[in-house]
Amino acid sequence: MKNIIFPLIAMLWWAGASAQSVVSSGFPELDEWTGQCLADRPYALGYPGNYDGNLDGFYKWYTANNLGDVLINNAGDPFEKSGALSSAKFERDVIEYFAPLYGFDTSDLWGIVTMSGTDGNNHGIYFGVNYLKNKTGKMPVVYVSDEAHYSNYRLCDVQNLDVKLVKSDDMGRMIPGELEKSLDPTRPALIIYAMGSTFKGAVDDQKALQEVFDRHPEIPVYRHVDAALFGGYLPFTEYRNLVNRKEMAFESISISGHKFFGIDSPCGLFITTRNIYDNQNSFDVPYLNANMRMINCSRSGTDPLKFWWLTKTIGVDGWTKQAKAMMDNTQYLMSELRRIDWPCWNNTYSNTVFFRRPSDQIVTRYNLANSHDERFGGNLSHIVVMQHVTREMIDHFISDLKNDEPCERK
Repeated sequence: MKNIIFPLIAMLWWAGASAQSVVSSGFPELDEWTGQCLADRPYALGYPGNYDGNLDGFYKWYTANNLGDVLINNAGDPFEKSGALSSAKFERDVIEYFAPLYGFDTSDLWGIVTMSGTDGNNHGIYFGVNYLKNKTGKMPVVYVSDEAHYSNYRLCDVQNLDVKLVKSDDMGRMIPGELEKSLDPTRPALIIYAMGSTFKGAVDDQKALQEVFDRHPEIPVYRHVDAALFGGYLPFTEYRNLVNRKEMAFESISISGHKFFGIDSPCGLFITTRNIYDNQNSFDVPYLNANMRMINCSRSGTDPLKFWWLTKTIGVDGWTKQAKAMMDNTQYLMSELRRIDWPCWNNTYSNTVFFRRPSDQIVTRYNLANSHDERFGGNLSHIVVMQHVTREMIDHFISDLKNDEPCERK
């Protein structure tokens, strides 16, 4: 009886502590949905969203000025003259603020605030293809880990590219020897580095993979980093060199804005050099008096304002504290899982912990992401330790897990 009552008391306490009243919209179905979102928020452990985004002040300013009645559209190059009702100035400020954190010089810089991490990867692939094709006259082959985010090989399909999925090791990192075996020496190479694989949080070893290309100087190479979540917090940790192009010599990087940075809708950053941008296909558009070398035409003018707001209200010091707390809590989760003898694993540099999958009840309650890998005993789940995943929440999860039965092997 004790094993049942304690988790129930803990769950009721947590629900009461985290409950928020819903301001009525006048539409019952909308209010019901809002209440469910607020109730589910503390238990969101399985996916890389930051639910402590700190945008309340932004929205107070935004609504006080009736900006909801203004379409802010950032069509065109933010590094060129922009038209009216555009936040391109702030978009450029954001790119110039973040670029040095990733090892880019502001004297050789281009970038945009993207609509998502996938949008950033789409630009990385597209820019890489055009750059290599314009330099060599040949279409490249794309190389990406078989555990990288699915957007990468999906985008290769969209762009009708030849792609080779390179085998990864048990922990999800691309294997240098497998990359070397898959190389086509007659064509340029566009390699996508996974800076945090989808399920295991693996980080490809860029230096070891570059050594493969160093042994094949006949192959021109473009390196894009899919940094997504990890690109958000790594610059504020001791592992910052992993996303610094001066150390790793990549050509472009994509970072998500709705993950570590806590922006409340999908967006991100795509950063590259001016040299790469200048070697893209030119599309002069008289209608906009602009050269449209990026893929998308219209871009959100509001997301750059949110990014800009966060640079002013949180900034490097705030993000450094958040990143430290995340990494500390990741190790706390690992230690607690080991304490109750629950099999678990964690990659170096990663805030993702994967472990033996619990019951469907636990999976549903905590919105866990799931996978299957026989090398780790079959059914697995993971937790991504974001800013809202406190030690208190981890304790609550562990108390439920202690009294749970793992999912059966399938």
